[in-house]
Amino acid sequence: MNPTLRNILAVVTGLIVGSVVNMGIIMLSGSVIPPPPGVDNTTLEGLKASMHLFEPRHFIFPFVAHALGTLVGAFIAALMAVGSKLKPAMIVAILFMLGGIANVFMLPSPVWFSILDVAGAYIPMALLAVKLAAKKQNVK
Repeated sequence: MNPTLRNILAVVTGLIVGSVVNMGIIMLSGSVIPPPPGVDNTTLEGLKASMHLFEPRHFIFPFVAHALGTLVGAFIAALMAVGSKLKPAMIVAILFMLGGIANVFMLPSPVWFSILDVAGAYIPMALLAVKLAAKKQNVK
């Protein structure tokens, strides 16, 4: 397979798998840490209207979802990539980070969470994913 095509496929696969991981964790979060009473977290409008009711514990799963979704997506991209492992992993991370930045503007989350999420859940996870992928490929 053409290396460029393989790398594009690596990024697309990483985005899909990372998104599934992210959404799986988000869907699980409400059963582990229930939202505050009366909160409608099924719509963007419901979340916007009730974000002021959320406590710090309610932000654990969104951060974990963003971080693990990025980690897994970047790891898959790095494993599948031909040549540079860093570029496909970083493309996955940057695209997820753009989604995270969009969330910062769409949802009135606390500043501390916005900073933590954008600074810690994307680029650092992609760098870790590249290291893990390199170790896995060297073990073979």
